[in-house]
Parts: sequence; C-alpha cells; structure tokens
Amino acid sequence: MRILVANANTTEAITDACVASARRAAAPGTEILGATPAFGPRVISTRAENAIAAHALLDTIAAHAGAVQAVVLAVSHDTALDAARQLMPCPVVGMTEAALLTACTLGGRFAVLTLGLSVGPYEELVARHGLATRCAAVRGVPATPQDALRDPDTVRAQLMDAIAALAANADAVVLAGAALAGMNAALQPHAPVPLLDGIACAVKFAEMLVALGLPKPRTGSYAAPHAREATGLSAPLAALLRGN
Repeated sequence: MRILVANANTTEAITDACVASARRAAAPGTEILGATPAFGPRVISTRAENAIAAHALLDTIAAHAGAVQAVVLAVSHDTALDAARQLMPCPVVGMTEAALLTACTLGGRFAVLTLGLSVGPYEELVARHGLATRCAAVRGVPATPQDALRDPDTVRAQLMDAIAALAANADAVVLAGAALAGMNAALQPHAPVPLLDGIACAVKFAEMLVALGLPKPRTGSYAAPHAREATGLSAPLAALLRGN
C-alpha cells in the first residue's frame, strides 16, 4: 500500500522528519510518500497561518487522489482533517487524533506536550476530538519548531523536564508537533510513561483502515462532494469538488 505523508507547511526539513518517522513505523510492503505544499506558511504558529495552511494542504493531497491508499496529515493541529476526509477517496488520518486515541488505550488519562507556550489551540483540538475528559494537561515548552530542527539536544532537555512533571498525573504523553516527529525514540528510555509520536500512530491507523477495506460514507456530511463549482483552484482540487 502507498501512504501519503502530507506536511501542511512549506518547511522541507519537517516533511523529511515526518517521512523518516513514518518509514520507521510502516509495515513491510508499505510505501511512504512525502509531500510539501507549494504555498503557505513556513511554520504554522497562529490561527491565521493554520487557515491558510488548510487550503495548501487540501491542494497538496488532491494532487495524489487515486494514487495512494491512505493519507497521513503531518501537522499537529490536524489541519483540514474533516475537509480532507470528505474530499479524498481514501482514509485520511490526523497525526494528533491518532496519538490521542492511542493514548486512550494505554491508560486512563494522557497529557499533550508541544512546542511554544500558546496551548489554547491544542486544548480546543483535544475537545474537538471528544477527549477533553481524558486529558490531564496540555503544556508547551519555550521552543519553536525551528529550534527543534537547529538545536534538538536543547529541546530534548526541555521536553524531558516537562515530561517528568506531566507523568505525575498522566499515563502517557503525546508529543504534539510535526517537528518532533521521531524524537520520542531518544526520549523514551528516560521517560516514566509512554511517549507517543503522532506520525507513527497515524501510519499504523492508516494501515489498519486500508486493511479493513471500509467504504466511504455515501450520505451525510462526510459524503464526497458532487457538482460543486469554484474558481481559482488547482485542477485536482476543483475536480474533487465536482466529484470526478
């Protein structure tokens, strides 16, 4: 099977980190393809950038419709997840949703740890996925995705301090951030609770959904669009809106 790992920002190094994590998690015979948007924010840090990235992400995955068996959204905000699930003819998995659901199978409560101190959007994301009552805390460390790429040792130390504190009330910690893809491997030996990499979790969810062979809904709000008209969109995205 072929799984597309689609970044939502234009930083190629983040795409590379996510693809590498996905390939480590993938089963034999699963091919991982990476994709980076042609436009949009370098790194998503604000609500406005997230909205812009939603269009860029939909445009990116539309170009692969029919050529892959599943899509993993390599963006910790699960940007455009609902729209992508409606548009694409294959399963679409958000990295943070997959990690949160996996955390629920490991214990009673989980914590979410991310980069940056603005955690409101992640608290909202947890609630939107219906898991607020299972969440012990959402915390951020004073580092950026660029810091994680440039100085991973310093960021790992910050993360470990936060993990030690969160483990007092959580049975697992979700590392929320595409720039953190694969970092759990270095941290896990020193952590008292499981650390969940959203990309790895999402790849395993995607493989499961493909193996189950479940159809898309033909009715309701997730049914594929039909005969919708738009202007100024790329040809692949416009085609998905038309339903062809």
